[in-house]
Amino acid sequence: MQTYKIIFFVSILSVLTLTSFTNKNVNNADTDKFVVVLDAGHGGKDPGNLGNGYKEKDIALKVVLEIGRVLEKNPDIKVIYTRKTDKFIDLFVRGKIANKAKANLFVSVHCDSHHSQAYGAGTFVLGLHRNKTNFEVAKKENAVIFLEDDYKKNYEGFNPNSPESAISIMLGQEEYLDQSIYLASLIQHNFVNKLKRKDRAVKQAGFIVLHQTVMPSVLVELGFLTNKREGAYLNSRKGQQSMSQSIATAILKYKKSLDSNVSELEPVKTAVVNTDEIYNDITFKVQIAASSRKLATKPYNFNGLDTISLTKSGNLYKYYYGNTSNYTQIKNKLAKAKSKGYKSCYIVAFKNGEQITLTEALKTSTN
Repeated sequence: MQTYKIIFFVSILSVLTLTSFTNKNVNNADTDKFVVVLDAGHGGKDPGNLGNGYKEKDIALKVVLEIGRVLEKNPDIKVIYTRKTDKFIDLFVRGKIANKAKANLFVSVHCDSHHSQAYGAGTFVLGLHRNKTNFEVAKKENAVIFLEDDYKKNYEGFNPNSPESAISIMLGQEEYLDQSIYLASLIQHNFVNKLKRKDRAVKQAGFIVLHQTVMPSVLVELGFLTNKREGAYLNSRKGQQSMSQSIATAILKYKKSLDSNVSELEPVKTAVVNTDEIYNDITFKVQIAASSRKLATKPYNFNGLDTISLTKSGNLYKYYYGNTSNYTQIKNKLAKAKSKGYKSCYIVAFKNGEQITLTEALKTSTN
């Protein structure tokens, strides 16, 4: 169960980043309050996992209600629940509830399972599966769509068992990634440093319930019901209150940072996220221009950008910025190129010197 992780020092997120999303979701139609949508996973005919005889749906609901109780003490926060009873709610409906409320945050709570005695708490944000373990977690949670009526229509043929389906919905869905990572990091910090839970890190995976939302969103896996000791802890009143308090405190800290436009991320340096994505035998570049003119690949010809290369295709010269197998790095270069004026630039991929589609490249395994 190796997880490929790179320490993500979230303290490098700048005040400008926080400022840029402070105003994204605050203009709610019926309230000026900070709106948090809490989503208890599963419910009704979908019990979730039943490790050691416990019911994921019941534990998730109790934890969510406790989080809400804590948050509702703050007069500036409005809490909305996707469910407050043992009721089955379609995944796409959960997202609609959050979107309709113009929520500032969406937090979905679950419990994990495994055939071994794996244990520990983890927090997920939306993204491509970085490894098989992340895919398996997402697959289990996404499989609930098979219990829904008209799931093929509602999810346009999405197949939870297909990595290709997951990839197809992830591309271009990173508008709120920084905010989501920040909240997830705060939650994970509390789990690890305050409750001494085993750190399963902040990770990215293709959860449908997160994809349906248009605001910063996280999915929390409280721990493994299939682990005898951890399952008993999560099923206990003490465990549920402790986990709930950790999540609620993180949400309050997130809101405080937005209110002050100041990042308070220094304490969460221990958080990790699978953002460093090295793809075997793949080279990523940013295509910034195509022209019939051949230009010297010098920074002065490309608005100060360096590491420029070119290829000739017919009568056209194609100009590229960057050259790396690290998908994270090339996304950063994409942002830089756009900031330099290349608004229509995009990422391209090569394998053995031949250009392939980006989707095909992202299907390959990572280091």
